[in-house]
Amino acid sequence: MEHDPDELLSSVEAAATDALDAAGVRLGDVAAIGIANQRETTVVWERGTGRPVHPAIVWQDRRTAARCHELPAGLVRSRTGLVPDPYFSATKLEWILERTVLPPEELAFGTVDAWLAWKLTGGDAHVTDLTNASRTMLLDLERGAWDDELLALFGVDRAVLPRIVPSSGVVGEASLLGDRVPIAGLAGDQQAALFGHGCFARGEAKATYGTGTFVLVVLGDDPGEPVDGLLTTAAAVEPGASRRYAAEGSVLVGGAALQWLRDGLGLIGSAADSESLATSVESTEGVHFVPALTGLGSPQWRPDARGVISGLTRGTTRAHLVRAALEAVAHQVADVLEALPLRAEVLRADGGATANGFLMQLQADLIGCPVEVAAEAESTALGAAALAGLAVGTWSDAAEVASLVRRGSRYEPLMDADEVAERRAKWHEAVRRALV
Repeated sequence: MEHDPDELLSSVEAAATDALDAAGVRLGDVAAIGIANQRETTVVWERGTGRPVHPAIVWQDRRTAARCHELPAGLVRSRTGLVPDPYFSATKLEWILERTVLPPEELAFGTVDAWLAWKLTGGDAHVTDLTNASRTMLLDLERGAWDDELLALFGVDRAVLPRIVPSSGVVGEASLLGDRVPIAGLAGDQQAALFGHGCFARGEAKATYGTGTFVLVVLGDDPGEPVDGLLTTAAAVEPGASRRYAAEGSVLVGGAALQWLRDGLGLIGSAADSESLATSVESTEGVHFVPALTGLGSPQWRPDARGVISGLTRGTTRAHLVRAALEAVAHQVADVLEALPLRAEVLRADGGATANGFLMQLQADLIGCPVEVAAEAESTALGAAALAGLAVGTWSDAAEVASLVRRGSRYEPLMDADEVAERRAKWHEAVRRALV
């Protein structure tokens, strides 16, 4: 799975134009901009020309799965908080560098934040923030610095790496739409969403329902021991704050399962049709869909797993399959929360799928705690804006940002505990079939 890096840049320019038009302001009126991005997607470009040497390799790409089996899992886990998986940037970078003849000093690497900052500043800023750096499998998480042993493991020269900067702080001036504006916020999309929800205290949790579904729970300033099946990652912080960490469960296929039902099988016209179809039947009639379309992420971390649809009969309809796909999203989030050593009192939710009331109610039922949907579905963008605004004094502190966060619908758990246990057991049996 690949992107054209230049199309990523042009999409940002187009989005900026649309946003300014919608707000009725000029770029000169804007105090600062923040960037949130696909975290592990990997770009390598020529320093002299700014041309990419290869298409960007997307976070969902699995081409380096075999290489990950060769990696020292203990070293990766203890040093980075991650697990050896093609999801992360290091093996993608290694793969590109092995196919590139230019010397390291003529190359630059970055996740999408670094690529955009470089291009928007005309090459003045080759930077990435700590949240994105923590997703590369090249960072010593405890020190917050690139790790020499990991660089040697993947054959990465320091000359290609961006400078690590805080998530909130001016890193350069962007030339955009004929004007200049400070870039004052950088954060990986999931950490930006965590910030946009106002989740700053230990135990506060959010889930973003997008192509994948990503659950982050704040651990505080001490990450503790790694939790089986989950990742430890850097959280975005406001200026002057001490470092914060989060436990993360990465569900690799969430909304992408509905996209596959739409584009691959033609069962639905749009993802928005899924709620009415799911509620048109009383249950899945025993159908389970484990959407391991790009392997399984948390808590199994099995890149070799493959999708399974089980329980089919002649009575199975597209409504049953769509309902099973939605239930799979909720079950996978429940799997992540069950793996945590601390209980979340409420799950804050954002992303396009939060408009699906069936999914949100089922989610509350399966995890046994309330689900609060953000009034602003794009909490990722809100978090990026907040980080930028804090850096230039638009807001005074994180508490002020938290006071601005508005809550939308709230879903309370209603399902009987015995029924939840039965459903969870049947789901786990379906997952075992995907791991064979």
